[in-house]
Amino acid sequence: MQWEPVIGLEIHAQLATKSKIFSGAATAYGAPPNTQACAIDLGLPGVLPVLNETAVRMAVKFGLAIGAKITERSIFARKNYFYPDLPKGYQISQYELPVVANGHTIIELEEGVEKHITIIRAHLEEDAGKSLHEDFHGMTGIDLNRAGTPLLEIVSGPDLRSTKEAVAYMKKIHTLVRYLGICDGNMQEGSFRCDANVSIRPQGQEAFGTRTELKNINSFRFVERALQYEIERQIEVLESGGRVIQETRLFDPNKNETRPMRTKEEATDYRYFPDPDLLPLVLDDSFIEEVQKTLPELPDDKRKRFMAEYNLSAYDASVLTTSRELADYYEAVVKTAGGEAKLCANWVMGDLAGALNKEGKNIENSPVTPEQLGQLIKRVVDKTISGKIAKTVFETMYTQGGNADEIIERQGLKQVTDTASIEKLIDEVLATHPQQLEQYQAGKNKLFGFFVGQVMKASKGKANPEQVNELLKKKLSGE
Repeated sequence: MQWEPVIGLEIHAQLATKSKIFSGAATAYGAPPNTQACAIDLGLPGVLPVLNETAVRMAVKFGLAIGAKITERSIFARKNYFYPDLPKGYQISQYELPVVANGHTIIELEEGVEKHITIIRAHLEEDAGKSLHEDFHGMTGIDLNRAGTPLLEIVSGPDLRSTKEAVAYMKKIHTLVRYLGICDGNMQEGSFRCDANVSIRPQGQEAFGTRTELKNINSFRFVERALQYEIERQIEVLESGGRVIQETRLFDPNKNETRPMRTKEEATDYRYFPDPDLLPLVLDDSFIEEVQKTLPELPDDKRKRFMAEYNLSAYDASVLTTSRELADYYEAVVKTAGGEAKLCANWVMGDLAGALNKEGKNIENSPVTPEQLGQLIKRVVDKTISGKIAKTVFETMYTQGGNADEIIERQGLKQVTDTASIEKLIDEVLATHPQQLEQYQAGKNKLFGFFVGQVMKASKGKANPEQVNELLKKKLSGE
């Protein structure tokens, strides 16, 4: 039997506010345990939560970016459950009336195929604390710094049909929230993570199978591995005559397997009810219009513009618009270089990206500014240096700093374009290799490349390759 997976993701994006969603406590990462949790975050008697307006703006910004309905009147509820890192015994979230509903995005699959993915809702909620299991000699420590941190939970429809689609969707949302400036997307710090719901059904069947939820996955690679394992596990269960149990499971990346955590709760188990301490969130048209004006050029629009304006391939445009910072860097390079969009793309995605990846750096930390790289490309275009020499200049620029003109002048790297000098080099190479010259003249035309290489070597890479080719052809043909 052919099986088909049905996957939906609940992505938790930590909103990039300086304070928590219902209190003035800081959200900075890395503070000592329990130094950033105030009485409101802990729900101590007599305290009252106050909604963070910046968090609301960020949620609305996301909703507008995905073409969703912005709910004019939404409600916060108490989601009741016991967990050691939830001292209040409940989490403030949105349930029946989320602030964002009925949006969508489009993911790109292999061979340029696009797929429409429904985003059912995106709602505001607070994060819980964190349980620490190491260094406590068989006990568990509780760090409540994260308690009350603002989250936007983004819930997709059950539209994903493979692990690759799930990863493509997660990457799309990751790119979008970073473009919007509402989440830093740092998965190692837990700023962007997801729960994955997965079930399987016979190919062609409309009804859904019993789903399991994979909890708190914080990398694209782990999402793919966890889903693949769970799909295979469910198939094995059904094909052996068993039945899949609706439950929450954890993914163990070291063992590459999922394991049961608890039976899956339904909404009734959480005993949702409107939070009596918070008024309904009411948004008027002027507020929504104000947020609309703050939207940047979105990733899909930027990608299409790069293809049209710079005549880039779909692949190049997709890579260069992966992040807003990278796209801005590229456009600054093109501006400095005075055009040459494809050549600039090759340098940014090739030499620069390779050097940054080697050191684990991102484009924001590049030691080479876009102006420096643009100037270097300009010197290749105006034939001051060859493409090969440019790589040497780039390496110096990357490791030691300085601009292209300074490095070229200091190291004497200007391209040799003097005809007489190049002809002299050609004569010396032909005189040094009489046997190869005789073979070439006897019809072994492939040796032409050998002579070009020898001339370039003799010039230490400084000779203009086009002139070398042209003058060498004339010399060998007896002109």
